[in-house]
Amino acid sequence: MAFIPAYILILFVTIVVDYFAGIMIENSADSKKKFYLIVSIVSTCLVLFIFKYFNFFNSSFASIANFFDLRYPIGIFNIILPIGLSFHTFQSLSYVIEVYRGNQKAERHFGIYSLYVMFYPQLVAGPIERPSNLLPQFFEKHSFDYQRVTSGLRLMLWGFFKKIVIADRLAVFVNEVYGNPGSYNSISLIVATLFFSFQIYCDFSGYSDIAIGAARVMGFKLMRNFRTPYYSKSISEFWKRWHISLSTWFRDYLYIPLGGNRVSKFRNYFNIFFIFLVSGLWHGANWTFIVWGALHGFYMVAEKIIRGLKSSMPKFIWKNLIPSRTIKILMTFFLVNFSWIFFRSESLSDSMIIMRKIFSLDLSGISIFSFNKNQLAIGVCAILVMEIVQLIQEKGLIDNFLYKRPIFVRWVVYYLCIMGILAFGEFRAQDFIYFQF
Repeated sequence: MAFIPAYILILFVTIVVDYFAGIMIENSADSKKKFYLIVSIVSTCLVLFIFKYFNFFNSSFASIANFFDLRYPIGIFNIILPIGLSFHTFQSLSYVIEVYRGNQKAERHFGIYSLYVMFYPQLVAGPIERPSNLLPQFFEKHSFDYQRVTSGLRLMLWGFFKKIVIADRLAVFVNEVYGNPGSYNSISLIVATLFFSFQIYCDFSGYSDIAIGAARVMGFKLMRNFRTPYYSKSISEFWKRWHISLSTWFRDYLYIPLGGNRVSKFRNYFNIFFIFLVSGLWHGANWTFIVWGALHGFYMVAEKIIRGLKSSMPKFIWKNLIPSRTIKILMTFFLVNFSWIFFRSESLSDSMIIMRKIFSLDLSGISIFSFNKNQLAIGVCAILVMEIVQLIQEKGLIDNFLYKRPIFVRWVVYYLCIMGILAFGEFRAQDFIYFQF
């Protein structure tokens, strides 16, 4: 409402439709359940389509008509995408689908159901919660618990560090280079792409940490959305660690209903590729996102084919071909970074310029050394600090270390983190990247 007051009506319509759809699905005979489910899905997705995808498809059709010298009368809608529309749309869809499947009772309390859709910590950028996890928590009494509150505040502090010190600082460099890729040399573009991989991770996982931490302070438990994805040894593992709430949503509500692994080999390949195409389109109404999704779909299909070849080959042959764990992580990181080029580029033509310059090692153009070296050094050092902390966190040592120390030691650690954010943070306005989705 602070953005555009009238946009609260979008949430209101979605909530009302799905609230009554859930009740009608639960109260109806089997023959009508599917009808109410379809009405709910179509109406909810229609809102998403109008605001997010209409202009994209409309301009694409107009370009095709123009190519064939045909008259195309439909103009562009002058509308702005509501913040976080894709997130609360998918959260609403998961509710009606779970009610239809019989896994969730329809919520009769209108205020409680509204709270499920509009729960403020994760409303605009996730994690995308399931009704079975979040709805029951609204009926529980949440008493003050010192350990839980401090744990939530620590997670929020860590999220602010990743967002303000790393993501926003790297964004200054990334935005400059990707805003005019033709003016920069290949080294600058390579570094900008590497920086963007950490920028988007710290931006999105930082938001998730803040959201999960804020909910934890109040006594609510949200699902984990990231698990050190850049340590993945394969693309399939990467998607088990990156944006977990979205990847599991597509698995449960699209991939499995399409047949999942229970279909023929080639149909399964199609299902995988199709899911990632849809995932790319979910991220944004631009051909760059579609190519990004298609690229990950290709990675996943290729990985599955290679695994099939592995099972048909003698073990002693395959064993000598398997790269080390470090090589696997580096290969996966390279493939993911290559795909980020399309995700970050403003257009496909920009993507082509960037790839041509990178792979031809074109050294003509502005060098990375034209930027403030101190600022770049702070960004690199902050990344190293984050990686060290994440390695320790994975072993569960940080919380244990702090709990066993006197309160004086704990507060010294907290103040050092706060002073680090204030001293090295980038405080120029930088929205969270996933707000646009």
